[in-house]
Amino acid sequence: MTYCLKIWVKYTAVALLSVMCLTTLAQQAAKPWMDRALSPDRRAELVMGQMTFDEKMQLVHGTGWGVLRAGDPVPAASNRGAGFVPGIPRLGIPDINLADSAVGIRMAGPESRYATLLPSVLGLAATWDTSAANLYGQVIGRELRDQGFNMSIGGGVDIMREPRNGRNFEYAGEDPVLAGTLVGQLAMGVQSQHVMGDIKHYALNDQETGRSVVDVHMDQRTMRETDLLAFEIAIKMSQPAAVMCSYNLVNGDHACENDYLLNQLLKKDFAFKGWVISDWEGTHSAAKAANAGLDQEMPGEDYFGAGLRKAIADGQVPTSRLDDMVHRILRSMFATGVVDAPPIRRVVDPFKGRDDSRHIAEESIVLLKNATNLLPLKAGTVRSIAIIGGHADVGVLSGGGSAQVDSPGGNAIDPSEGTAVWGKPVYFPSSPMKSIQHLAPAATVAYASGDDVAAAAKLAASSDIAIVFATQYMSESIDSPTLSLPFHQDALIQAVAAANPHTIVVLETGGPVSMPWVDSVSGVIAAWYPGIGGGEAIADILFGVVNPSGKLPATFARTDADLPLPQIPGMIKENSAVQDLKTDPHHQFEMSYPEGVAVGYRWFELKQRKPLFAFGHGLSYTKFTYSGLKIDSAARTVRFQLTNAGKIVGTEVAQVYVTLPGSSGEPFKRLAAWERVSLQPGESKAISLTLNPTYLSIFDTTADSWKLLPGTYKLAIGTASDELSLTGEMEAH
Repeated sequence: MTYCLKIWVKYTAVALLSVMCLTTLAQQAAKPWMDRALSPDRRAELVMGQMTFDEKMQLVHGTGWGVLRAGDPVPAASNRGAGFVPGIPRLGIPDINLADSAVGIRMAGPESRYATLLPSVLGLAATWDTSAANLYGQVIGRELRDQGFNMSIGGGVDIMREPRNGRNFEYAGEDPVLAGTLVGQLAMGVQSQHVMGDIKHYALNDQETGRSVVDVHMDQRTMRETDLLAFEIAIKMSQPAAVMCSYNLVNGDHACENDYLLNQLLKKDFAFKGWVISDWEGTHSAAKAANAGLDQEMPGEDYFGAGLRKAIADGQVPTSRLDDMVHRILRSMFATGVVDAPPIRRVVDPFKGRDDSRHIAEESIVLLKNATNLLPLKAGTVRSIAIIGGHADVGVLSGGGSAQVDSPGGNAIDPSEGTAVWGKPVYFPSSPMKSIQHLAPAATVAYASGDDVAAAAKLAASSDIAIVFATQYMSESIDSPTLSLPFHQDALIQAVAAANPHTIVVLETGGPVSMPWVDSVSGVIAAWYPGIGGGEAIADILFGVVNPSGKLPATFARTDADLPLPQIPGMIKENSAVQDLKTDPHHQFEMSYPEGVAVGYRWFELKQRKPLFAFGHGLSYTKFTYSGLKIDSAARTVRFQLTNAGKIVGTEVAQVYVTLPGSSGEPFKRLAAWERVSLQPGESKAISLTLNPTYLSIFDTTADSWKLLPGTYKLAIGTASDELSLTGEMEAH
């Protein structure tokens, strides 16, 4: 009987499998584009052959603002995210549900969902870790799938020309090679989860002030060697489903109807196969935008609805252009797997998300100063610790705007119901103070808000160690008028430092800040916006549970006067008070960046200005030495020995910089390569890095291509852009 049952089960399973196979074959015969063996482009061609004109038009625009604007209709099939494009059920094409997800998924709160807050993208850039960048994208991708979304709109890669930019925390710093590489890995991580990713904001959207009216004028060589190089690297590396064009104008044309940016460069030179999606209400025309390369208007159909239909009917836009728009969208859906592997909702794993976020945060924190080796703190000898400011008793700060993630249980400093309010700082429940108390259980840990400077100084004076948490809230749509910390925090730090020489400052900021008090404090840590595991990560760094390994992805200037533009163009000065600078959102204005190709650390070298902290700077609790440099000019390879000369395990980011031949007209070094290396005490490792010829080239506008100049290239290798212990030369012929 048992034997007969086994035979019955076996043949029943075979029969069921046969039925399933026949069903699949039948489906493929009826819908040949569902054959996964075909290329994404072929599958798109096949399904387009069955589409009506109306169905094609349906894919090139969204359905409106939806949940983003009170009173706007929300389609029944919408997942209540940032955007929605209805699919074509009869052809097996799913809806596109888009979510803001620069540092985690936005607007989870209203749907009682959970989303992990990751460290800022700028913090991610401080890791200089490609594997961490890929993990960052994986977290976003898997949680989007869990929530039912199939497209991320994150992936910001605008370089930091303007260190006061309100969205710098969404971007990856000032160097195009570092930024492009890490954001490319991030986008790959997102799409590894069968979620469509994008790269944004294309291009030259380097400040929020007047972002919809500023006309950025920049020559081709400068663009290609700086801002657009970051995009080129990220796009070619990750092959994202979409690239989002920006609000600003570039050389007279809006970015979303700029033929050079979209057609000539992105689609031709970069060979981008995906689609160009507009930023929300970043479309300004029908025929011009479509012919210039815009493929999809978001969030609604102000231009790509009736306007585009009329333009096609009148012959202003050829039907072949509409087909190209639709093809790009469909082939991206097939390429990323959203058709074959649609999201299946499940509960987000908050524990895995927290652990991943904390891991990235631990790598991202940069030890800027450590006078007299005060850090790491020793739990067994510290008797009392003053924690001052930054709401460090309850949580850590996050960035705002469309990158704002909802805090679990509500804002940690104001846990009201509902979602985050635009423009209001949100703190996440990861208390640095609680984590410090956990690591120093025998110490007395007391908190002062810092609102009363005298009380804070008194607490500091009575404590062995004083730790000031200084914060700077940054958000989309507004820039900081200065590099100074807001709300008189500089005065607070100065008073605390005067009361206690063992003062440590922890910075939770959206970017570089000035530090007039830096010579008065013993330690400074840049924690950025550290994410849901940030409080624990900060404490781990302070007490040496984790050896700091972060390196600055941007230069910290001493004052605004040291920047190429001491004041942000487009800001209106009122009452001669710098803090009263405002923006006129309606006045279009032209601007150019005086630094040209000399962005960030290159500018400081060119002008022989000493920054507060240099690009690539970051201290460790151990010491690394470099030796044995060997250069192979023919293979463009550099080899050297890296040694951990200290007494504890540590991770170093070995950096390679190159200065081009004099004929380049660029008398400053540029980052060409790096490697992140973990070493045991006393351990050495032979490092070999091959230099990408593009990163050594200039962009020849006459030939419209990259050019490796003949001559001598000066190489410098070390721990930071201003601390390079190995030098040599490479020849190119």
